[in-house]
Amino acid sequence: MQATNPSDEDKPGRSVLVTGGNRGIGLAIANAFLANGDKVAITYRSGEVPEGLLGVKADVTSEEQLDAAFTEVEAAHGPVEVLVANAGITRDTLLLRMSETDFTDVIDTNLTGAFRVIKRASKGMIRLRRGRVVLISSVTGLYGAPGQINYSASKAGLVGIARSLTRELGSRGITANVIAPGFIDTDMTAELPEDTRKSYLATIPAGRFASPDEVAKVVRWVASEEAGYISGAVIPVDGGLGMGH
Repeated sequence: MQATNPSDEDKPGRSVLVTGGNRGIGLAIANAFLANGDKVAITYRSGEVPEGLLGVKADVTSEEQLDAAFTEVEAAHGPVEVLVANAGITRDTLLLRMSETDFTDVIDTNLTGAFRVIKRASKGMIRLRRGRVVLISSVTGLYGAPGQINYSASKAGLVGIARSLTRELGSRGITANVIAPGFIDTDMTAELPEDTRKSYLATIPAGRFASPDEVAKVVRWVASEEAGYISGAVIPVDGGLGMGH
């Protein structure tokens, strides 16, 4: 069994990178680590970089951009010790209307993009002999959703990545886990028609949407020393919607 040093594993000031971290759930995750005293960097494609965060512009579909982003983060904060693969897109439409580009664009960003950032981050983690990888999936990756065959497939694939990574690198003190949020109270859900919101709420046993902070706190915990013996797990944050599926 690979021993870890808790003083290194969970000390404040770890180098944390959150992809797609300048808005929504990604920003909440970045701020949760920042509040923990960690050095937090985010990747982003557009928009502003919130105060206190190191912003590196990069598209997860570009290996070259990601390598440059990691190089910048490593120079400023040291090797990435906690990676949160959060960047993602949607191209929702029913199967018979879904183009091949609709499908492949989502897979390339959400699934292959996660592969790219994990591969780059793992180099430093292997040298350190410790690391935390957290993949942001979705309840639809386990539960399915009409109009989201592309998105659901990309999010389901993250489970296979986490479990295979656990088997490959678990002996190096590296964990890989999946967080599967349900309906989260974001700008996108706030713009839904009232009838649609009510129909979604009716399916959630908790009877409400989650706040981004509720997802962020689970991410921060699973990246902590307290969760050091958890790897390859899928943790739902969905108010009971998926019942673990």
